[in-house]
Amino acid sequence: MKTRPRDPFDPLDGPIAATLDLHGASRLDAPRRLGDFLATAIRRHPGGLVHVITGRGRGSAAGPVLFPLVRRLLAGDLARYAAASGRDYDDGGFLVRLRTRAEPSPGPRPG
Repeated sequence: MKTRPRDPFDPLDGPIAATLDLHGASRLDAPRRLGDFLATAIRRHPGGLVHVITGRGRGSAAGPVLFPLVRRLLAGDLARYAAASGRDYDDGGFLVRLRTRAEPSPGPRPG
């Protein structure tokens, strides 16, 4: 991983408390694994920084699968765990600053 000067005002800067490597996970299995990881991480490391490795998708014939999936999950269904998230330094995953506690899950959508 590339190094850069520490920035105390950057929520995605600091020591990594836990890492999840999703290399080899299917797009069907990845959401459950990520959800379980974030639920555990927020209990063990509230407010901590975690690293989710997806890979760049070079081994996938159709192009990246996990990277866009994880990006959508962090912005949608799993956003209740993340205070901030962004690409890691190598573009092979994400850094996620956990909330101090999970926000309530949204209720059923009207419709």
